[in-house]
Amino acid sequence: MMKRILLLVLSAVFFGACNSAPEKEKVDLMIFAESIYLSEGNSAEALVIKDGLVLDYGRRDSMDSRYQARNLKVFDRMHVYPGLNDAHAHFLGYARGLGRVNLVGTTSWQECLQRVQAFADANPSDFIVGRGWDQNDWADKEFPSKLELDSMFPRTPVVLNRIDGHAALANQAAIDYAGIDADTQIPGGTIYQVNGEITGILIDNAVDLIELPSNSEERDRDLILKAQEFCLRAGLTSITDAGLKRKDIELIQALSEEGLLKLRLNLMVSDDSASLAYFLNQEPIEGERLRVKTVKFYLDGALGSRGALLLEDYADDPGNLGLQLKPSSYFMMMADSLSHLGWQMAMHAIGDSANRLATEVFGIGYMHNPDHRWRIEHAQIVHPDDLEKMKEIKLIPSIQPTHATSDMYWAEDRLGANRIKYAYSAKSFLKAGLVVPLGTDFPVEDINPFYTLRAAKYRQDVAGYPPGGFRPEEALSFEEALRGMTWSGAYASFEEDKKGLLEKGYYADFIVVEQDLAEVPVEELGNLEIMATAIAGEFLYGF
Repeated sequence: MMKRILLLVLSAVFFGACNSAPEKEKVDLMIFAESIYLSEGNSAEALVIKDGLVLDYGRRDSMDSRYQARNLKVFDRMHVYPGLNDAHAHFLGYARGLGRVNLVGTTSWQECLQRVQAFADANPSDFIVGRGWDQNDWADKEFPSKLELDSMFPRTPVVLNRIDGHAALANQAAIDYAGIDADTQIPGGTIYQVNGEITGILIDNAVDLIELPSNSEERDRDLILKAQEFCLRAGLTSITDAGLKRKDIELIQALSEEGLLKLRLNLMVSDDSASLAYFLNQEPIEGERLRVKTVKFYLDGALGSRGALLLEDYADDPGNLGLQLKPSSYFMMMADSLSHLGWQMAMHAIGDSANRLATEVFGIGYMHNPDHRWRIEHAQIVHPDDLEKMKEIKLIPSIQPTHATSDMYWAEDRLGANRIKYAYSAKSFLKAGLVVPLGTDFPVEDINPFYTLRAAKYRQDVAGYPPGGFRPEEALSFEEALRGMTWSGAYASFEEDKKGLLEKGYYADFIVVEQDLAEVPVEELGNLEIMATAIAGEFLYGF
């Protein structure tokens, strides 16, 4: 009898052990949402995160039965997407601009003057700097002159950069401060004069003749962290800063290493001799939060200030082909050096002549390494004859869709009816088989990445103009645009196997929004609100 009882007990223990639920794996974070966009054509209801990476995903009940999360976030009726990657911006410039006169959106020169005076009254200074004016947005589309600024600030230097940074207006005090006179010459730049008198307008390389005063390091640190808050609020988890000098890179590196700067930043080294001498004598920096592997060059200027280098004269300025900022031989030499050193080359090129030359230069990179991933920043006007060559050598056209919707009102005046047909392309690059990262170029354009989505998908401005879109044949689908705002930027910085998707093993960088982004109508895209932003599974904004 006792043997039978013992056998029954042992059997119960055995079968009970077999039927008990397996122990759940402990993880850091689990997310439930109406939909979680993992990659194109792949979505889930639940996302599992461990050690800052995506561990698993699937149905809620399946993930809940397998994992025990230290933290559970339930976003009912909300949608999760990979963190947004601005593939071309000026993060530090944006940060410093938070402490300068903001002239973005001004509708006249008089409004600019009013903002400068209000800023000066509230921020007494011995040097005034501002940025953001665009004469193309004014009724009078001519460049302003320095006369009013001379009267308002006879002894205080004032420098006001055009929105693209390729032109500036300086008053006489700033011109005297820089030692500029009517005889000053600078290759790749123009000092505007009328009847032998300097107007104050400086174009491209001439802008750099006036060395602006530097912020203290403490001031810059405060502004950078403030800028980070705005970026996170906008849903940005990764940003490429398109050109910084050594001192600025080292400041950002220090903030990142201290754990204060959480954004993933891909920093391009500016084309200045001191910075190049320092960085090219060491290995590229390829960390999880900070990368420095690219050198940025300026081949030409901007279309708005007629500095973009064209194959034929400007339609509204006969005799003007724009500006090539350095000799072709210099770019060829640097391409050869970077090829041997294993660094990436990025080239600002806007005009069709500039893009043709950049393509020729980048052929050197392809010869040394077919996976060079060299980038043309902007690629605004690309002649059809050059597109096939771009495809052959696998160039990356890094474009900013909002440039099209900002410039469309006057671009044809600059280019004429024929050239506008191959300007501000997007779909054409994809059809050629090229990877196309998308950015904003903030603070040249607004920081809001959903403006990028609107411009890429609908080719319209905030008012829905023009009906049907500007060059609608270049519009991207939602999937194409989202890829350009996430994965393509990661590819352009050699991070496509760890960033830009929410697949297993990728960084757990994501945003939470209330709407399904694919279904948001054009008129509502500019008003979308980011509910939360997380990097490596850490919520840095929102919930």
